[in-house]
Amino acid sequence: MTTKATLREKKISKGRKSLYLDFYPPITNQETGKPTRREFLGLYIYEKPKTPFDKTHNIETIKLANSIRQKRQNILNKPEIYNDIEREQLRAKEMGEQCFVEYFKKLANKRKASNHDNWVSALKYLEPFTNGKLIFADLSEKKFEDFKEYLLTTKSNKSDKATLSQNSAVSYFNKVKAALKQAYKDGILQTDLNAKIKPIKAADTRREFLTLDELNQLVKTPCNNPMLKRAALFSALTGMAHKEIMNMKWKDISTNDKNEYLVLSKRQKTQKDNYLPIAAQAYSLTDGAANPKDMAQGENVFEGFTYSAYHNKHLYQWIGAAGITKDITFHCFRHTYATLQLFNGTDIYTVSKMLGHKDLKTTQIYAKIVDEAKRDTTNKIQLDM
Repeated sequence: MTTKATLREKKISKGRKSLYLDFYPPITNQETGKPTRREFLGLYIYEKPKTPFDKTHNIETIKLANSIRQKRQNILNKPEIYNDIEREQLRAKEMGEQCFVEYFKKLANKRKASNHDNWVSALKYLEPFTNGKLIFADLSEKKFEDFKEYLLTTKSNKSDKATLSQNSAVSYFNKVKAALKQAYKDGILQTDLNAKIKPIKAADTRREFLTLDELNQLVKTPCNNPMLKRAALFSALTGMAHKEIMNMKWKDISTNDKNEYLVLSKRQKTQKDNYLPIAAQAYSLTDGAANPKDMAQGENVFEGFTYSAYHNKHLYQWIGAAGITKDITFHCFRHTYATLQLFNGTDIYTVSKMLGHKDLKTTQIYAKIVDEAKRDTTNKIQLDM
């Protein structure tokens, strides 16, 4: 059976009509593998052309659309006139006409939780750089070198004054590289463009942490928000991030045959289950019954705990009241857990597992902090020589 391609119109915004091809019988969508009758051409005409320019635009656009329709119908109904090389060239040309920005959006929508948010944030910089349109055929190493420069010099979407931080640029550019890598796997790109493009080098960042003495000082210091204090100390004793603590329910806590406590933690970044053994002292900060099964299993452990810029004020006041001058955020309690564990001899692999890190390289940042701190101690003993 031959396939007929008919040019049709669909009303869209601002008095325009979008042009598309209507296939009968349906054809197979190259991206989804599913049958479809529609193929939008990315072309539009004016519903009621008023000016000579509008009328000329309509005539030329319809002529172009009909040319595309005729070619598509010829390809669909006369595949035997092309040899294998020509068919592959035609397929590559069709793939090259797809929009990389739209492809990136589809990949972003498949991500979950904070990873999805990070892809969406990257998209908010990719769209203005490309004006929302960049076909695969136009992708090149230079194009992405330009995008790299754009990320390193553009203003942050969170502040009109501040430039986007280098490590945010690193993260967003890596998402674009990941999309290129996937496009190569999907056969849209004929060459592995991702492998040819170097990532942005990450800037060294200082991960602030508290010493054991400073933690004990915080234990003794009252806080205007007792729930915040308990949650922060719980983070320092378990390495759990504030979102994990906020989402933790009583059903996530259990005991083993030695009556030791275990917490089922799901890291926001990796979305992987991670079973953490926690000390009895950490569990005591939950204010729960001796047996967690005696608590309402569907309720949050730290019921009512939230963390925001507003709650940061209570945190800063508490830190200051304890006489600590470091710039401490809630996430620093997780840093504190990792650093103190390494200081006290816990091997880096175990610490990595406890933190739920996907890559050991992430944990090695804390090992570097410990090495630097130990190196500093070498100059604290000086002899009069």
